[in-house]
Amino acid sequence: MKWSFRIFTFAGTEVRIHATTCVLLHEFGHVLAARGYGIRTPDITLLPIGGVARLERMPRKPSQELVVAICGPLVNVIIAAAIYLVFGISAVIDPGYDFGKTGNFFEKLMVWNVFMVAFNMIPAFPMDGGRVVRALLAMVFEYGKATRWAAALGQGLAMLVAIYMLLTATFHPMLLLIAFFIFMAAGQEASAVTQQEATRDLRVRDAMLTDFRTLPPQATLRDGVTLLLAGAQQDFPVLDLQGGMQGMLTRRDLISALAENGPDHPVIEVMQPCPEHTGPDVDLTQALDALGASNCPALPVLDPLSGELVGLLTAENIGETLMVRAALMKMSRAA
Repeated sequence: MKWSFRIFTFAGTEVRIHATTCVLLHEFGHVLAARGYGIRTPDITLLPIGGVARLERMPRKPSQELVVAICGPLVNVIIAAAIYLVFGISAVIDPGYDFGKTGNFFEKLMVWNVFMVAFNMIPAFPMDGGRVVRALLAMVFEYGKATRWAAALGQGLAMLVAIYMLLTATFHPMLLLIAFFIFMAAGQEASAVTQQEATRDLRVRDAMLTDFRTLPPQATLRDGVTLLLAGAQQDFPVLDLQGGMQGMLTRRDLISALAENGPDHPVIEVMQPCPEHTGPDVDLTQALDALGASNCPALPVLDPLSGELVGLLTAENIGETLMVRAALMKMSRAA
């Protein structure tokens, strides 16, 4: 097919992508706008219901989020407008447009881009239209509240779609999938923002575990069991002879290896490398993201100068810190 290029070959079959893949261009609109604010995009995932550009973070300034949200649909507007102006093509835009008819390639491309704009600008968070709503609300209200309201609007629209299909006895699998995606994604993002708001102004040192036990490089699983049974700690840093971080012996790996290899098996053959680490003065929200992306249940906290292990950051400790903070704030408001 013209204007297409090969991505890969599987079992002797070429998989090709067409140059007019407007979903991908749409996502790069977000990517380039975010890059203008110094925000990287690790990857773009193309899904059955569209694409997702995974930004390393969303802009906290409402005006910047507004620009990033709009620039995706703006790409589709530009494509449709260019076809209209260059080729003088016009078409009747309606939901029943027949994309299966032969010929009229550029007309169909123009109409498809118009549909993409209309679809993406539905005010259902976390779609582009919903992010525009959140950005506008955040210009007036606190960011967390704006997110919760935008998420509630998105979930409400998703529920209305499901109720409509139930009441009218109609079933559209793709529409139901989109509604489910919006409902779940809106709730997850609202929870993530609420957590970020709760950890604002906190540093890793405010939540890290400082009273912990470690294992030397020559330790065996028997030594790990002794520490496990001696207290509440479940994951143990393994240090080298100079006191540097080597890895982490987790409770799960300890129990599994104990059943397979016995108590005299070396810990260093079981531990996880845990290359991710953080520092005591790092913003807790940033460290929380690193902990979520890590394969280890505890994030080592290293002194930035000496490299010495000074703490462990765990989800449990963060949760306890937030509960204590919430209790103190409640007490101060009552006073």
